[in-house]
Amino acid sequence: MYALKLDPAAEAVYDALPPQASENLTRALAMACEHPLDATHPYGVDDKVIRQIITPDVRAILLVGHNTRTIAVLQLDYLG
Repeated sequence: MYALKLDPAAEAVYDALPPQASENLTRALAMACEHPLDATHPYGVDDKVIRQIITPDVRAILLVGHNTRTIAVLQLDYLG
């Protein structure tokens, strides 16, 4: 299991999401913490470190620290 980290800006966007968007993103992030490469998509070049999650309402850019077993949410964009 990977630990999830949100910086203050990403946390503010997360807190402001509508309930359904928040619920979908929460589920996607939980899956990413269990299986980061299977539950995410490459962001640009597939370096297996910078990844993204795309739900119907949100895009999250992630930094996957395989050695530290952490996932840092670098950016959240509300698409709705």
